[in-house]
Amino acid sequence: MRAIPESVKILYYANTSDEPYVEIVTVTHQKSRQRSVCSLLDSLDSQDLLPVLLDLSHVLKEHHLDKLFAHMPVRTQEYHWKLMYSTAEHGTSLKTLYRNMTDVDRPVLLVVKDMDNQVFGAFSSDPFKVSTCCYGTGETFLYSFSPDFQVFRWSGKNSYFIRGFFDSLQMGAGGGHFGLWLDADLHRGSSYSCNTFCNRPLSIHQDFIIQDVEVWTFV
Repeated sequence: MRAIPESVKILYYANTSDEPYVEIVTVTHQKSRQRSVCSLLDSLDSQDLLPVLLDLSHVLKEHHLDKLFAHMPVRTQEYHWKLMYSTAEHGTSLKTLYRNMTDVDRPVLLVVKDMDNQVFGAFSSDPFKVSTCCYGTGETFLYSFSPDFQVFRWSGKNSYFIRGFFDSLQMGAGGGHFGLWLDADLHRGSSYSCNTFCNRPLSIHQDFIIQDVEVWTFV
């Protein structure tokens, strides 16, 4: 009988033949297999980079999470996201939003969806509260997915990051406009270019009607 190569697997011998029935086996080099394994791990790692949401979001989809997470401060990236306020669950009230922030002592993420289905908002270095002056740090930024994802970080021109009133929430100022402004009923809002972030308007309309608001923190 002829010598059997390593790439050939013997299935069985027939009684009427000296030659075996064989199956051709393709041999894959270890190096190639290793690249395949690494590719799989890379794919898994990319999925693991998405934050874990402890609650249901009525606004955020996977592509929102992917983009936002990549721009969050490093100190927040090891934590899960917890929903602290949602108009869908808590009603449309800025007062309730402030009340739900009472025991929060870490950054928060504001997410707004307007009636044009545009998604935008802000990362705030401090939880929202009523204040007599502006607060926050240079970690604070505005963002928009309208039409493509863009982040507007602190310009250094002023420090008007956040200011909370009972009748409105303001983020960014200077130049006569607010970067993001929401009213007491979380029904109307506006977004204009401001000196704090040198941003463009966050939605397709500078004045908009709000559909949903969510505020997330990191635990």
